[in-house]
Amino acid sequence: MPGRCALVTDSTAMLPPEVAAQRGIVVVPLQVAIGAEVHDEGSPEATPERVAQALREFLPVSTSRPAPAAMLAVYESLAARGVEEVLSLHLSAEMSGTYESAQLAARQAPLPVTTVDSRQVGAATGYAALAAADVLDAGGSVAEAADAARRRAQASTSVFYVDTLEYLRRGGRIGAASALFGGALAVKPLLSIEAGRVTTLEKVRTASRALGRLADLAVAAAGDQQVDLCVAHLASPDRAGSLRDELADRLAGQLSGRAVWFGEVGAVLGAHVGPGMVAVCVAPLVDKPASC
Repeated sequence: MPGRCALVTDSTAMLPPEVAAQRGIVVVPLQVAIGAEVHDEGSPEATPERVAQALREFLPVSTSRPAPAAMLAVYESLAARGVEEVLSLHLSAEMSGTYESAQLAARQAPLPVTTVDSRQVGAATGYAALAAADVLDAGGSVAEAADAARRRAQASTSVFYVDTLEYLRRGGRIGAASALFGGALAVKPLLSIEAGRVTTLEKVRTASRALGRLADLAVAAAGDQQVDLCVAHLASPDRAGSLRDELADRLAGQLSGRAVWFGEVGAVLGAHVGPGMVAVCVAPLVDKPASC
């Protein structure tokens, strides 16, 4: 019999399938269109490798949110299994309509659904989901779990490097003027997520300097806190692997034996950042409420 409360997130949260299964987190996929084909993120037809190849070949690649009906079907299936309440946590509403779909579906759901906008993307949303799962597993309420998720998402730092701003421009995540400026100067932009949006953090001249700055920014974000750490990439395993190894060494005290998550971003995020992207997420641990 499932627990009284269930936790739902979306595929951009980058939760490894085995982690989601172990923690009982339901993952709703976004969709990726490559040419005329539309597939769920995470399916064999919508892999990061295929998206990277399509972008290199200038094939049209786009993404879309889960429809409200798809979200409602998830909530209805949980109710049918005996779940009494749902916490539905998703990527920034400034970046996707997924959160809106969750809100619309929640109004028609046969059980109470609390929706949370993480104001983050990628692993930061995933770590927020795990903070919520910790609270629920310890007997906390959905309200307490939602608060833990918000606090961890707000405390997290997401910074990333892209080879070009063109893919973000195509997806409407940055303005055309910013993309043109970056391309004209041949700079390597460092970006971050601020208030739920992609913002330019710094501009450097070479990829090696960009990766060095990513490492320094991650160390600064961690400070002396205990953290979880994710290093992700799209079609850039060597660069990302070197960064992972450096950060695992420099932040050994803050990790206290916890493994660094490492791998390619999902197809949806990959479609917007393009091949060569390297990202770091630093997520400080948060305290559980006293009632847990």
